[in-house]
Amino acid sequence: MRLPKPRRPRLPRTRTGQRRLVQAVMAGCVLALLPATWMYVVTGDRLRTTADVPRTDVAVVFGAGLWDGEPSPYLAHRLDAAAELYRAGRIEVVLVTGDNSREDYDEPDAMRAYLTRHGVPDSRIVSDYAGFDTWDSCVRAKEIFGVDRAVLISQGFHIRRAVALCQEAGVASYGVGVDAKHDVTWYYGGTRELFAAGKAALDAVFEPDPRFLGSKEPGVAKALAAER
Repeated sequence: MRLPKPRRPRLPRTRTGQRRLVQAVMAGCVLALLPATWMYVVTGDRLRTTADVPRTDVAVVFGAGLWDGEPSPYLAHRLDAAAELYRAGRIEVVLVTGDNSREDYDEPDAMRAYLTRHGVPDSRIVSDYAGFDTWDSCVRAKEIFGVDRAVLISQGFHIRRAVALCQEAGVASYGVGVDAKHDVTWYYGGTRELFAAGKAALDAVFEPDPRFLGSKEPGVAKALAAER
């Protein structure tokens, strides 16, 4: 018994139908680009380099994966930028936020260990173990750790989304987008951002609670009070 061949969609034959099809396609393209446009508008004047970012007490470094328990090259670049800002006296505390949803995977502790090896005192590092995504990290920085202003550090393809979401979460932010080799991971990250922009826009509109919120933690305030 032969299965019937799937029917190909037919294009409208009338001018009115064709015009409506073109209008529908154009409307879909506009809607798809709106989230990215929103991010560019919100972050237009908020991106800096490690050399010219305003001095701010706290830097937030977002997790970016581990390789055999060590920060991935992309995450290492982010941490190098944070260490550079600390050594230059442009920040005082680093809040490392990442995934620790299972025992054998601990981004924040790996990030802390890397920073201490690169000149940032352990007392100046605060760990957020429930930074499961960018929105969660931004909301927790504000609600749990009491961060009102911060320098955000990530790759260029992600930093606009990070700044836009932290601004929406109530954290006045500047972003530092670190350089990265344009390899397969970079292209994947850039492509992923096209879809992540839509989720970011929804997060900004509906402001969902993080996967885990918990009680307030004084880690950032204690770290700021510690002597250099």
